[in-house]
Amino acid sequence: MNTILITGVDKGIGRALMSTFLAEGYFVIGTFYADRPVSHERLKDFALDLGKPESIASCASAITNLGKPLDILVNNAGILADEEETNVVIEKLRKTLEVNLLGTIDFTQRLLPLMNVGSHIMNVSSTAGSLELVGKVSHFMGHYPAYKISKAALNMYTRTLALELKDRGVTVSSVHPGWVQTDIGGQEADLTPESAADAMYQLAISRPESGGFWFAGKRLPW
Repeated sequence: MNTILITGVDKGIGRALMSTFLAEGYFVIGTFYADRPVSHERLKDFALDLGKPESIASCASAITNLGKPLDILVNNAGILADEEETNVVIEKLRKTLEVNLLGTIDFTQRLLPLMNVGSHIMNVSSTAGSLELVGKVSHFMGHYPAYKISKAALNMYTRTLALELKDRGVTVSSVHPGWVQTDIGGQEADLTPESAADAMYQLAISRPESGGFWFAGKRLPW
């Protein structure tokens, strides 16, 4: 039985991904921030606050102690702290980077020993973090600069991690889920979490070229 670890399964895309992989017969390890997910015989959940190093260390240690090698890791959890901002607010930038970048990297690096040969690490990013596309496709052209900075930096982590793991047979990808009806995307978005999860599932189980940035099976520009 294949094993997937998904961060942020208590709502939105993470919850939909959890449901999709459970339906496909996977053993799912999920992390939650506030609300524990519904119990399932093939689900093991752990509390995780990516903004707190002690929580990251504790969660990663508990997952390691399960003794289950990972076939897929989806770094889904993240925040949008500056939705209404058009200028960089340093306090919000620090908070955003702590969760979306530093916490995600810290958590991932601690779990690298668990990744199987042929496994796949997927970092949930956004076209808002594309240097080429920024200001062209974003629904709020000048808004949330901290979020955009965090996702651009996460994309670079994808590229550097792909190089780090190239000799281990581990694929690393960034994925844009689309404009999704979540707390971040808003209810006016054009995709449901379930439809976004379906496309992300297909990418997760495939073996694309490592170090790519993807949306619905197509490459995106950095």
